[in-house]
Amino acid sequence: MENKSVHWADITAEKIIREKGAKEQYTCASGITPSGTIHIGNFREIISVELIVRALRDQGKNVRFIYSWDNYDVFRKVPKNMPKQEELATYLRKPIIMVPDPWGKEESYARANERAVEEVLPIVGINPEYIYQADKYRVSEYAQGIRTALEKREVIRSILDEHRTSPLADDWWPVSVFCSACNLDETKVTGWDGEWKVTYACSACGIEETVDLRESAVVKLPWRIDWPMRWKHEGVDFEPAGKEHHSAGGSFDTAKQIMAAVYGGQAPVTFKYDFIRIKGGGGKISSSTGEVISLSQVLEIYQPEIVRYLFAGTRPNSEFAISFDLDVLKIYEDYDRAERVYFGKETISARRADKEKRTYEFSQVHSVPEEIPFQVPLRHLTTILQIHSGDIERTLKALEVPEEDKARIRVRANCAWAWLRKYAPEDFRFSLNFTGEGAGKLDDAGKKVVTLLIEEVNRLEKHDEKSLAESLYDIAGKAQIDPKELFKLVYQVLIGKDKGPRLASFIYTVGKEKIVSILNSVV
Repeated sequence: MENKSVHWADITAEKIIREKGAKEQYTCASGITPSGTIHIGNFREIISVELIVRALRDQGKNVRFIYSWDNYDVFRKVPKNMPKQEELATYLRKPIIMVPDPWGKEESYARANERAVEEVLPIVGINPEYIYQADKYRVSEYAQGIRTALEKREVIRSILDEHRTSPLADDWWPVSVFCSACNLDETKVTGWDGEWKVTYACSACGIEETVDLRESAVVKLPWRIDWPMRWKHEGVDFEPAGKEHHSAGGSFDTAKQIMAAVYGGQAPVTFKYDFIRIKGGGGKISSSTGEVISLSQVLEIYQPEIVRYLFAGTRPNSEFAISFDLDVLKIYEDYDRAERVYFGKETISARRADKEKRTYEFSQVHSVPEEIPFQVPLRHLTTILQIHSGDIERTLKALEVPEEDKARIRVRANCAWAWLRKYAPEDFRFSLNFTGEGAGKLDDAGKKVVTLLIEEVNRLEKHDEKSLAESLYDIAGKAQIDPKELFKLVYQVLIGKDKGPRLASFIYTVGKEKIVSILNSVV
């Protein structure tokens, strides 16, 4: 496309190239501690980086996309949505990598949380290179980075103290230690020999020990120092962070200073991303409290392209909500409109069109289709699905979906059915009432309405939707019944409810044979 700079991902990619200069390879990074369910708020960082990676690659750049699992962090709190709470609590203050999987499937709790993400990300077209920090620390890959922090202890102290209400203690050290005997981090560094050896004492088990950074896995850097050390180690050019990290004096501020003063480099290009809410629920979602919605749960309702569309179409610094209510219908409509705009089937203003087209490109899991795919509006799809009692194959047949589009529409149909079962308002749901029992015993006026309607439906091929809708009002007049009462009566007969889909359209969609069969059952 021409003029891709209207999209925030392209603007950021251009900034990276401008600030980092010409490079053989640009490194974009993301990461998290697998301390609980990786929720859709965490996913915002992952997909934000992936969109920047795509934007850089579209400019012909070679890009490395790394995702760090900080699985050597301390296990600080048991999330409320985890099983075996008491057992997990016995591992608090140990490395997360040492906590057992409460589901009994993986080698650790950390690995269970990691795999849950690694298995779902390819569905939305995200395939980073994973880095497992426990592995790095355990082979002493960061020994030099740790020693550098020890050598620049006072420099780091002064940087951190700038943003603290009270200064760090005189005996503070820029490292933490997991006890080699009990694995807890209830330790205190008592000395450093000026080179590779660190001495510590454990208050939990009483051990005192001197370890060599080049041979021992127990010494690690705390977050504010670990982050810039890894920027230097991996040569990171871009990494975003949540707004809590970007607050004044927050971890990005201090990491940037430590990167320059201790590790001799420049911080990566960054931006801050905002929180995500769940429509109908207030506040920030959180792994620690267990109040989370995972990417897998979102994919139950939104097809992968539309998940990407939600994030690609929203600037990262804007808070937004993942909706599971009637907004779902509008979000699908918005995506379908963007698709029509992309393929020239719908016209909007030039600038909006440029943005929508680029957002549509970013929304694709793989490449953009060569021609516009077969479209089925979600609202219509929910009606057809319910007519066929959720039978997706019969639904595809009724919609006459082309063979090449069936896989994609099948995904949309599964999402639509899941939404109907789990989140759709009650008055949106229906099932055809082949017994007619929902209407109760009809009076003479009711029977006349049904008899007249049967006559009209038997002539369905002579109607279009508009003329059929007009005939419904004619029937109300002939039966001397208020049109509102007519609609209520017919809905009760057909679906056992007072309200339903637009009636004329619904009758057309269900078809003459089924409608007449239901109507005949009550007269």
